[in-house]
Amino acid sequence: MSLAASPDAEAGALEGRVILVVGAGGGLGSAAAVACAAAGATVILLGRKPRRLDRVYAQVQQAGPEPLLYPLDLEGATPDDFAELASRVQAELGRLDGILVCAADFPGLTPFELAEPAAFARSLHVTLTAPALLVQACLPLLKQCEDAAVVFCVDDPARVGAAYWGGYGVAQHGLRGLLASLHDELKQGPVRVAGLQPAPMRTALRARAWSLDQDDVAGGPGLAAAEAVHLLSQEGLTWRGSVKAVMPE
Repeated sequence: MSLAASPDAEAGALEGRVILVVGAGGGLGSAAAVACAAAGATVILLGRKPRRLDRVYAQVQQAGPEPLLYPLDLEGATPDDFAELASRVQAELGRLDGILVCAADFPGLTPFELAEPAAFARSLHVTLTAPALLVQACLPLLKQCEDAAVVFCVDDPARVGAAYWGGYGVAQHGLRGLLASLHDELKQGPVRVAGLQPAPMRTALRARAWSLDQDDVAGGPGLAAAEAVHLLSQEGLTWRGSVKAVMPE
């Protein structure tokens, strides 16, 4: 899969900004990291698989400013780990202008009665609890900026609220609740919160629910990556507290 930046990502829209991409090794996270770099941002690549991050690093490096790698497995990360992340970003870069949360865990469609408790809990934690604690740790740093953004990538509630989506579906509904609550707390300050609901994309996560030969509606992540840049930039102010749904091309 090519991670070439989408032509729709506005050049210079993130000039001088520092953006943390959580789940940068995944399909959308990697494409969004490249798009953010092409728009001028210094990108921090956070993910759990160093080899995958290395590949993304090379393409982000070609697209824009030198990125930073931050290998971290959200499943085992603690609040202290997130506090250390915020401290290191402060020490090394002096600022944090945005967080894009693309991390998710989905083991596949499973009847609730048959779901392994550990898998259910892991989906909830990686998709919802861990990103929430990470954002919490980074809020003091984000508040130092005149304009900062937290963008949660969310799934279609009509789909993941149906049968067999398990902990991932529950976590997706929780993300929307977190988005609404955070927006209400932060709406008078410099940190804005928004959601990005991509159109169906050909990613490893989606392949656990649909086989490629049966999935004729999914496209690449480029369009959603460009919209992530828009929401992280000052142009995204109009989406404060809202979820922007990306329509299929």
